[in-house]
Amino acid sequence: MKKTLSSAIKYIFFLGLGVFLIWWSLRQIPDDKWNEFIESLTNARFWLVIPVFFILSASHLLRGLRWRILMQPMGYTPTIKNTFSAVMIGYLANLAVPRLGEVLKCTILARYEKVPAEKLVGTIVAERAFDVISLAIVFLLSFTLQYDIVGSYAKEIITELFKTKAGNFSTNKIIIAIAVVIVLIVTLRIWFKQFSHLKVVIAIQKILKGIWEGLSSIKNVKQKGLFIFYSATIWGLYIVGTWVGLYATHGTTGLGLKDAISALAFASIGMILTPGGIGAYAYFMAKVLEKSGIPFTIGYANGTLQWFAQFAIVVIVGFTCVILLPIINKHKATTNETS
Repeated sequence: MKKTLSSAIKYIFFLGLGVFLIWWSLRQIPDDKWNEFIESLTNARFWLVIPVFFILSASHLLRGLRWRILMQPMGYTPTIKNTFSAVMIGYLANLAVPRLGEVLKCTILARYEKVPAEKLVGTIVAERAFDVISLAIVFLLSFTLQYDIVGSYAKEIITELFKTKAGNFSTNKIIIAIAVVIVLIVTLRIWFKQFSHLKVVIAIQKILKGIWEGLSSIKNVKQKGLFIFYSATIWGLYIVGTWVGLYATHGTTGLGLKDAISALAFASIGMILTPGGIGAYAYFMAKVLEKSGIPFTIGYANGTLQWFAQFAIVVIVGFTCVILLPIINKHKATTNETS
């Protein structure tokens, strides 16, 4: 009961954050720019959703193939159709309740492929760990290719955090922030040593250990090269999909791959912050594109369209998998019942 209540509170909080960012983003649009915003959405090239649909669907398929590679050392090789369906249904579930999809992915394969759900937890951790690394690489790439733009936006964020009421940069706030971080690290080290018997400490240690084991699991993967290739291609498709999406609105058609990489890097943070990236995805994309000379109004319109395209793909493909999964496994279920 407590766990359910805690999950509900967290979901409401992050959903509320997404709604707040939508409200805040719309507030950033001046009254005289509303027509420009509406016109951008009205005159958008909606047909570009079609290539984006196939690009992102291909990335989801590769996620399923990459996940299978992580299962092979345990002696399991589920079918591609079931693995892909599990991935898409997982994404669909995450739109309703964050992280529910990770659990659902495991239970789906446990049901249709007889893969023990508890053994799949490590593979999920490994996937997330490598996604974090991949996102870090995308950020590094965007910083290298667009140092002036990404650096400017990062500086703006830091300045907002550490400026005084008068608008000046506060050295004292930086010193205080560094001191707080040092104190926090020292406190945690002491806490972990002195209170290692507490349940909360044990739980945190298990999480950290699971992350480390997830990262270390690549050593047991037989097809390391293919695993890295899938990971690189997944994020490569994300970049291409974002680039194609920039052509959806007239004000962003002149942007190139470098802009797409920077937009994807910051928009991905939005996907992490709120359920399905609601509000945050479009906001962060608009703020980065603003540094490339694109008005916030146009950038937000484009970010909204790109977010909606991803949302629609997950809903359409996810629900299709929900319907087809029992059908494509009907023979298998019948065999299990008679055996």
